[in-house]
Amino acid sequence: MNGFMRLGFDPYLGWWALIVLGIFALLLWGLYAFKGGRAWLTRALALTLITAALTNPLLIRENRDPLKSTIAVVMDRSASMGIDGREALADDVLSELQSQMPELQSFDLRMIETRRDAPQTDLTTTLITALSGMPRNQIAGTIFITDGQVHDIPSELSLFEPFGPVHSLIIGRENETDRKIEITSSPSYGIVGERAVLKVRIDAEVPFLSVNVAVNDSPPYRVPVQTGVETEIPVEIDRRGPNAIVVSIPETSDELTTINNIAALTISGIRDTLRVLLITGEPHQGARAWRDLLKSDPMVDLVHFTILRPPHKRDATPTEELSLIAFPTSELFDEKLDEFDLIIFDRYRRRGVLHLRYLDNITRYVDKGGALLIAAGEPFAGPMSLHRTPLSSVLPLAPTGRVKNDPFRPKLSELGEKHSVTRTLKPSEFGHWYRYIDAREVTGNVLMETPDGSPLLALDRVGEGRVAELMSDQLWLWARGHDGGGPFAELIRRLVHWMMKEPELEEEYLTLEADGTNLKARLASITPSPEPVTITGPDGKKTTLDWAERDGGNFSLTIPDPKLGLYRAQSGNLRAVYLLGPQQPKEFINLKSTAELLIPVGETTDGSTQRVETATQTPKIRSGSGSGPGWIGLRDRKAYTVTDSQTEPVLPAWLVAGMLFGLLLLAWRREGR
Repeated sequence: MNGFMRLGFDPYLGWWALIVLGIFALLLWGLYAFKGGRAWLTRALALTLITAALTNPLLIRENRDPLKSTIAVVMDRSASMGIDGREALADDVLSELQSQMPELQSFDLRMIETRRDAPQTDLTTTLITALSGMPRNQIAGTIFITDGQVHDIPSELSLFEPFGPVHSLIIGRENETDRKIEITSSPSYGIVGERAVLKVRIDAEVPFLSVNVAVNDSPPYRVPVQTGVETEIPVEIDRRGPNAIVVSIPETSDELTTINNIAALTISGIRDTLRVLLITGEPHQGARAWRDLLKSDPMVDLVHFTILRPPHKRDATPTEELSLIAFPTSELFDEKLDEFDLIIFDRYRRRGVLHLRYLDNITRYVDKGGALLIAAGEPFAGPMSLHRTPLSSVLPLAPTGRVKNDPFRPKLSELGEKHSVTRTLKPSEFGHWYRYIDAREVTGNVLMETPDGSPLLALDRVGEGRVAELMSDQLWLWARGHDGGGPFAELIRRLVHWMMKEPELEEEYLTLEADGTNLKARLASITPSPEPVTITGPDGKKTTLDWAERDGGNFSLTIPDPKLGLYRAQSGNLRAVYLLGPQQPKEFINLKSTAELLIPVGETTDGSTQRVETATQTPKIRSGSGSGPGWIGLRDRKAYTVTDSQTEPVLPAWLVAGMLFGLLLLAWRREGR
């Protein structure tokens, strides 16, 4: 505790009133002197004495406790500090600064750290937030320990003045070598089957580089790109929903890091329209259910034909009353067949409408990537069956020739309980059907069956295409709500999406997704014991994990405390990618250490910017301003707290009255001569 004495004032009338009275008194005295008054000096002394008395000067004696001046040390813990040993060097520099504190009795060091999981380096925000409650007269200055890649430096550098002087210690080697690729522009959405264009920029030591471009889990392809300029790269959107696009450039041995040799983004794929050709072999009650369902979806472009009369049948009904247009077989099945995404045969029988060569065209259409759905009726079991055509080579089920007309309730097969198309369906909600075509399994996967084990719904992959076969024409009963109905719309929707190769409905499908603060790997599989998953993090480190949780055909595991960046997962032949955080985190755009961004801050606050490549280069702290080779100056604010104080008037009333009376007598005497 230290004693201190100072002069204070407690004016009686307030400072503004005293200023006005003082100006008025000065004018009167000036007029008096101008008129030749003889006592101008004594009257000036009297006016001065009155003014001084009205200010009420006090002698204040205080007992003070000195406070240490605070040095704010802001430690950069962002992701860029994790490369090339920067964080370890920063910790050593901090230890060197802390070792100086016993010699600096009047200073106190306060540690502040940025967030490790932040997508960018926010030194300014961290500093202001941490010192928001500290009196500015206690801040000796600020020391930034960083690689210099700071992303929140304000345009008004005067913001740093209350925290100055600001000294920046730049961690990292000078003249570092590093390649980088940056996605400068990209669309948020793309049409499935069409190309989206993204723009990239590459910084490298060579004029040209080959960029590897991978879409989802497809093999990458190469695109030559000129470095230093923005270049357009087309990518094909191959699925609905999120499409992970990964672009990367080759590595070199002397690079600072390879983290920024790869960039990723997600483009949402949307379908333009789904073109469906529905052929109903004869009028029946289920035809309207198919049509209503497909027409209710605005994304479906439906072409529907119902065959009312075969060409060879003769009756008295005029043709114009049976059909608005002739059935365009050649146009549909020769010229425009490949324009359809899905072909549905509903209760169709061979009656000379479609020649065998047209059905052979459909077989080739499926093999090249088309989708075919058969909803079989009674004719499918007889000699007019589609199974007795070239289509039999792509169908997973073969009819036995028997038609069962007994009531039954469909059920899921053991595989159907796990399969992505049917595992969400609840058999307890299935209403009764009354007819099915007995069949035997040839190939593919049976998802639904009858109570006696006869296959009812089967799926199969044929070449690049997909086929579904339903051995009953009673599905429409679910749509009409008969016997409680059933999941008509959901089954058809999931079935069509599987046939359109939607990734979330694949039998084997691996995904990565964020779950709060964790990252989760999920696997849909019909395999009882899938292979472990290998996770590759943003830093390139690989970790192999066993599936921890199982729910039917769904497996999952949690990756705790993930870092921002691109994650890859592989389980057997399945692959998945996931970008955690922003598409292009600022933290990874430029990883070279630099002093350029913080030099203006040091100049504005009378601080400095110094590169530190080893802990021995840590500068010494001195009390004062400025900086020099090997040292930095920080101001001792000499702050204190007052524990108690005493006040005494400098001009007691009796003293002022006596002095004023004496001065007035002298003035009258001078004027009376």
